[in-house]
Amino acid sequence: MLTQIANGDSRLSFWPRVRAYAVPPSMIETATARRHAGDWAGACAAAGIDVDLDLRSVARIHGRDLATRIRADLRHLAPDLLRWHMPRVAPDGLLRPGLTIALARYDTAGRDDGSPVHLVVRTPPAWADGGQRISLALWDGSHAEPGARRHPHPHPDRRFRLDLHRHLWDARRSDALRVRSGAGALSADSPAPDPDPWGLVPRELRCAVGRWADEAAILLRAEGRTDGTVAVRFGGRRRLLLEPAADRDGLRPPALRITRAPTDGSISTLPVLPDAATWVLPDLDLIRTGSIEAGGLHPLVASALVPDHAPAAGSPVPTGAGQPHLVECRGVRHRVGLVDGVLVPLDHDPAEIRREELLVALTGTPLPCLQFIDQAHRRPDCLVGVRERLEHGDTSGALAVVEGLLGSEAVLRDGALRDALEAAARRRIAYGLYRAGLVGPGPDRLRPGPCRPRDLRSRPRHTTAR
Repeated sequence: MLTQIANGDSRLSFWPRVRAYAVPPSMIETATARRHAGDWAGACAAAGIDVDLDLRSVARIHGRDLATRIRADLRHLAPDLLRWHMPRVAPDGLLRPGLTIALARYDTAGRDDGSPVHLVVRTPPAWADGGQRISLALWDGSHAEPGARRHPHPHPDRRFRLDLHRHLWDARRSDALRVRSGAGALSADSPAPDPDPWGLVPRELRCAVGRWADEAAILLRAEGRTDGTVAVRFGGRRRLLLEPAADRDGLRPPALRITRAPTDGSISTLPVLPDAATWVLPDLDLIRTGSIEAGGLHPLVASALVPDHAPAAGSPVPTGAGQPHLVECRGVRHRVGLVDGVLVPLDHDPAEIRREELLVALTGTPLPCLQFIDQAHRRPDCLVGVRERLEHGDTSGALAVVEGLLGSEAVLRDGALRDALEAAARRRIAYGLYRAGLVGPGPDRLRPGPCRPRDLRSRPRHTTAR
């Protein structure tokens, strides 16, 4: 079933890889331990989130009451759960770049303009997304804070917002995921609920139409309305305008009614159903099709979707860790293993190895043991997993895999593995320059544009034929 879904909609094809590499268990364990200890900043650091706010400055500018409310939310922020539910794009499942997502909205009656203050997270632009890091900041409608000055879209996005879905990042409300996602029964014996009982959209799109009426009502209440029209975007050029229609006898949940676009040009001001409420939760499809076990989910997600799941006591230890590799060499099975942090052949004496290396320097054919070592340095079997970890920002996990194969003292040779590590390092440097405000568009810097003539004229000088 999942193969059919993936062939019909590419947005689901990358989720198994995302769940395997984007939020590794080591990140979840470290961030959870620091959150339980009350260190919300340390939990953010463990989850790859840069903090761009200072609560002392917030108290000085906006008052102590607002700083206390923000501090309470930050203490219950599960940054690893937030990263788990962040919007992603095909085909690699990386974070959607250039977004500002509201996590919480704080009404401030004492402000001059009366505008609310938002707790937001931002993803960097695509050219600076090395490491897949996220920044946490406070948005008050101005461009004064550093994160807003360097970000291409500093204001909160109307479509991608999590202030109405606190269960996707607040550890206190993670149990609401089961109801808000329309999970129902996840066992093989119980049929899955129909995500589109009205047949409004093609089923292969996996839209959570069955939840749209309730989610639209939540959205309208947040906007201070009791009824109205809600715009739903479920693709590049797909859009519906819906009105939640309440049942007359009040015994059934509200239904949806397709309405016409307003003729006064106010369609751009209509509330937009958040992206988190538009689609079926990908973890539901992964569990129902058997593509992932409950133990492969985030612990808070697993406890909400599969309440009877018992978490594992600890991470399993690989059975082959530290064991030498067996190589067929000249009709005999030899061992290749780690000695003093370097991968070496164990069944060849040093004199023979020196002769073989000299033969290789003279364009000879090396021993199969040496061929195995060279292949491990240039293009090992674990290269795909290393690349996936590097793409999703798990640099420590990628280096652990490399060190487990080649040793901690290995010197990489030219090849695909070295190119992948160097490319990841360059991407991290680009992100650091972006964070420092040294590259990219920003104040006091010229934006890239078309080249002008050398004499600074807006038009080239007219020439006459000689």
